[in-house]
Parts: sequence; C-alpha cells; structure tokens
Amino acid sequence: MTTQRTEPSTTADERTMLEGWLDYHRQTLAWKCEGLTDAQLRTASVEPSMLSLMGLVRHMAEVERSWFRRVLADEDAGPIFYSEDDLDGDFRTTEADTWQEAYGTWQAEIAKARENTARFGLDDITVGKHRRTGERYNLRWLYTHMIEEYARHNGHADLLRERIDGAAGD
Repeated sequence: MTTQRTEPSTTADERTMLEGWLDYHRQTLAWKCEGLTDAQLRTASVEPSMLSLMGLVRHMAEVERSWFRRVLADEDAGPIFYSEDDLDGDFRTTEADTWQEAYGTWQAEIAKARENTARFGLDDITVGKHRRTGERYNLRWLYTHMIEEYARHNGHADLLRERIDGAAGD
C-alpha cells in the first residue's frame, strides 16, 4: 500500500480547506506507518514512554470516535482500546495487537466521522457535550482541533519512524 497525501487547494472555501487539511494529516499518519512490521509499529519511543506508531493510530481512532461520534452526534459509542480502569489502553500495545486491527478500526472511525460531519454546517453546534466539561462546540472548532491533534501527533510519528528505521521526511 502506498499512501497518497494530497495538500488542500490554496483557494478552496473554508469547509473544503478544513476537511482537506484534516485528510492530509490523516494521510500523513498512515504514511509514517507504511512498510513497517507489527513489531516495529509497536516499538515504543524510549522508556518509560509507551508511545508507538500503532499506539498513535489507536489513539487517533479513539479521538475521531470521541469528537465526531460522541460529541458531534451524541452517539452512545464507548471506548475501543481504553477503559476507565486503563485510560492509556490505546497506547498500551501487546504482541497480540496487529496493524490490520488498528488501521481497520481507525479507518472505520474516519468513515463514520465523514458520515456524521456531512450532516452539519460549520456553524452548527454539536448535539452531544464534552464528557468532562459539558461544553458544546461548532463543527469549525472540531475540525480545527482535529487538525491540531493530528499535527501534534504527526510530529511524534516523525520521531518514532526515524528511531525505528531512520526514515525522515515532512
């Protein structure tokens, strides 16, 4: 599989640009994981950190689910990889965890996010609320936050990939 990254148009309307940058960052994370074995994808950065590329993908599946299902659409979508007893479960990988499962789950959450966001305008307020703060958001805020979340974690992915096999790039 070769991940194609597409930068958004420099003259697009606001929604197209926000969705374009979000997709670009989603593609970047997939690209950073490309061509590695499950064991390499589970490789933690450096002790005591659990941070790994597979953990980042699992985390982003949880983040997509949280913002675009629970908060945006008020769906009753529980956690996938973490629990109340293990809030870092998305980052805690074992030899039983596979790229196929992590990637498939992440892509399913992205597909559901696209389905849910299609029903909202940028200024529409979320149906659900943030589970800790009780706040509501407009879709524009969610897109901007998700771009920031991916961009930050893609920086982590750059360092993780370089540590694993020396590959570096934008």
